[in-house]
Amino acid sequence: MSTPQLPPAHPFDDDKLREECGIFGVVGITDAANFVALGLHALQHRGQEAGGIVSHDRDQGFNSARRFGYVRDNFTSQSLMETLPGPLAIGHVRYSTTGSKGNTAIRDVQPFFGEFSLGGAAVAHNGNITNANALRRELIERGSIFQSSSDSECIIHLMARSMARSIPDRMEEALRKVEGAFSVVAMTRTKLIGVRDPLGVRPLVLGQLGDGWILSSETCALDIIGADFVREIDPGEMVVISEKNGVESHFPFRQRKPRFCIFEHVYFSRPDSILGGRSVYETRRQIGVELAREAPVEADLVCPVPDSGTPAAIGYAHESGIPYGMGIIRNQYMGRTFIEPTEQIRNMGVRLKLNVNRALIKGKRVILVDDSVVRGTTSRKIKEMILDAGASEVHFRIASPPTAWPCFYGVDTPQREKLLAATMSEEEMRDHLQVDSLRFISLNGLYRAVGEAGGRNDLHPQYCDACFSGEYPVRPADMLEQGFEMKAAE
Repeated sequence: MSTPQLPPAHPFDDDKLREECGIFGVVGITDAANFVALGLHALQHRGQEAGGIVSHDRDQGFNSARRFGYVRDNFTSQSLMETLPGPLAIGHVRYSTTGSKGNTAIRDVQPFFGEFSLGGAAVAHNGNITNANALRRELIERGSIFQSSSDSECIIHLMARSMARSIPDRMEEALRKVEGAFSVVAMTRTKLIGVRDPLGVRPLVLGQLGDGWILSSETCALDIIGADFVREIDPGEMVVISEKNGVESHFPFRQRKPRFCIFEHVYFSRPDSILGGRSVYETRRQIGVELAREAPVEADLVCPVPDSGTPAAIGYAHESGIPYGMGIIRNQYMGRTFIEPTEQIRNMGVRLKLNVNRALIKGKRVILVDDSVVRGTTSRKIKEMILDAGASEVHFRIASPPTAWPCFYGVDTPQREKLLAATMSEEEMRDHLQVDSLRFISLNGLYRAVGEAGGRNDLHPQYCDACFSGEYPVRPADMLEQGFEMKAAE
């Protein structure tokens, strides 16, 4: 039987940063895998390549299913879900960052499962291990046999080599050897485990549904199953949850000042989620307010680039007093596999996904609000569409600072030389995009929008903002080994 292949990525969707995955776990609820499938559906924005679920039942033991494509296309059939019984399950949706990008093998799809002398365990990981190459070499030299190209598999092998007397202790020992960013959900036969790295770069939250407990990348996935949000898992915290003992909390790592990913606020998280006690939607609206204060311009219409630019555009319009309008309409039914991307179809460009509302745009001076500019290819196409529709001026306002550095903590970022802001000034980018004006929110403005009234503390930054500043809170060991040059100390 031939191995099923991953559907081709959308040919016009390559100009955004990609979050790599979402994780979800449930304990103490009958048919837990059904709830995990619903949670993963709510986290689909964090990864669309593939998904997997592992469950445990007292009579049938561990069972797993891994599939390419969307959750809705795979984990909604009764026949499949009946193969995943039990009151304990974890799941993962994936967008590859390490391993074979765009050519994912089914063996790379998480959760990963291992059978130890203490019993089985499954692990799902959100983030990126920055010393994975060194760990992998060391483990292979000591006899480990890897089944995937994923950095996350290192965790299972490190656990297997540990001599600790319980699986949670083995996981704790393994994660002490890992560098980078990690939020982890794991399971044994009786326990659900959640861990965040000491910097808390990636999100992880705790929820409750009746007598059951849930771990999730975002609060929006709690909403879909009717669970109550309890709290965020703290940076450097490990929670071990069982039906018998409830939630037990440990802090196995040396405590450090947290550096949560600020781009979660800008783009990755769903706008209906809560991060750090703040509504993501309200934060993005406030980004638009700050942007209007920092970069005003005379215009007739504020228009979002859908959908990610919408809250910031609303904030910009409210603060500036310029009318807000849906000048660009998104085709909500444009899927990954809609049509084979022939050259003729490729030449249609972004028009297959977005269409201009000509009656609204014609003759107007238009402010386009988008969340980011990465390569600039989509921005140029959108600008051309707006001008073709009769706009008299086009001004870009970007709801994040210039993305000038790659992320090594779990985001699929182009090589630095392919990032527009790495090689061009703001004025050069304006000329490249051929727009009347281009302005990005400042890093201090972004910090104010996320609730830091004094802006960014340059000596001790409150967030991980390496993609904007080039200041990496965890040394990217693997990339330095491959020749990556970090920003020189100022």
